[in-house]
Amino acid sequence: MERITPDRAWPLFDVAGTRLIEQAAAAVLAPHTLMRRAGLAAARLALALAPHARTIWVACGPGNNGGDGLETAVRLQQWGKEPVVTWLGDEGSAPPDALCSLQRARDAGVMFSHQPPAQWDLCIDALLGIGASRAPADRMADWIGLMNGNARATLAIDIPSGLNADTGCAIAVRAACTLSLLTLKPGLFTAQGRDACGQTWFDPLEVPANAQTPVAWLGGPPPLAGRAHASHKGSYGDVAVVGGAPGMTGAALLAATAALHHGAGRVFVSLLDGSALGVDTLQPELMMRPWDTLDLTAVSVACGCGGGDAVRAVLPRILSTAGCLVLDADALNAIAVDAQLQALLQARSRRTGRATVLTPHPLEAARLLGVHIAQIQEDRLSAVHELALRFGCAVVLKGSGSIVGAPGAAPVINPTGNARLATAGTGDVLAGMVAARLAAGYAELAAACAATFEHGLAADLWPPETALTASRLASRS
Repeated sequence: MERITPDRAWPLFDVAGTRLIEQAAAAVLAPHTLMRRAGLAAARLALALAPHARTIWVACGPGNNGGDGLETAVRLQQWGKEPVVTWLGDEGSAPPDALCSLQRARDAGVMFSHQPPAQWDLCIDALLGIGASRAPADRMADWIGLMNGNARATLAIDIPSGLNADTGCAIAVRAACTLSLLTLKPGLFTAQGRDACGQTWFDPLEVPANAQTPVAWLGGPPPLAGRAHASHKGSYGDVAVVGGAPGMTGAALLAATAALHHGAGRVFVSLLDGSALGVDTLQPELMMRPWDTLDLTAVSVACGCGGGDAVRAVLPRILSTAGCLVLDADALNAIAVDAQLQALLQARSRRTGRATVLTPHPLEAARLLGVHIAQIQEDRLSAVHELALRFGCAVVLKGSGSIVGAPGAAPVINPTGNARLATAGTGDVLAGMVAARLAAGYAELAAACAATFEHGLAADLWPPETALTASRLASRS
């Protein structure tokens, strides 16, 4: 059993892939083996999380997730705890494994109740597993509300009840800890998944997943990129930030600052507010240049940060000539409503193979795909897949559990970051960081994954007593 931390990459399997792994294991193991292993693992984690707990409410649903809970109760009873089981199953329709666990719990002397105990030290959520196809209702919904409204910790077995294992959507138990069994599922790490799961732990139940291909990966840290002593600023590429329409120059300066502090050899700033051209006395390293004087073929361009309506006029040339390109914010909004700009974006990869990364937030992604924002959030992995295929480039769909995808590659869910990033300008910082990676020679997907990981990690390591602002984030290398 391991706690999931951002120190390495992890393969993620959807419900269909997990079922195949489960079926293959069940075919070679003695009956009921997996459920007993699941109960043992959950009971061990429960004791580790709450070693002094006495009364433990085990909320069991009608299916095999409920069976896992019953096996957990058996172990806790054997170890001297006082589990109280509420079971929503029906002996006439329960799965065979769950019925076997029900009898084992009765034989072990586990207490059963129609209602949760008045007081408990720990709750174990085993109501709904990955196969649930309906929203919690009636007593189950009441019990979920009771768990979420109580200050005592909840441990979810396999997945918080009500959470979609593939997408991370739905109203669900908000657990302090989740023990994912057999495989890790993408829904644990994006959309509402991170809020619902709390700390995530994993136990493969002694079953290898080698025969199945992951549908996605939970990202790990990028490789350390040392700098050769015999190098110079030209070794690490140039970044040009094109944006900053009247009243929005700060966004472009944030992106430029981030590129400067994340390794770019030189950074040019091309403000679309012509009156603002000059020298940034606080950051004299930034070189102010009109965008049309730059050799765009030789630089990594970050376009759109604070671009306003003015960015539309510059996009045709940038899309056609930029060597590497990060499109953010107003550049994405302009492309979303202009078929000609969309055609130019698609031509970059189909005809020239030039590296391009889109960095939309969910509303910008919805505009690009012509759908409602709810459709993006309901299936973030599919949205990334569609964006990458439609426009032929890498995509960073920002949000809780940002997802990075590219044509022909398994998507990567970023494990770092927190709600402190929910402040103006942090997206501009990310765009600059991606541009710096592209300038240094990284491929699209690698540049996007590395920048997104480091962007989130900076927020995770941020001093709790210090406000996180975009300007501070941009200068943190």
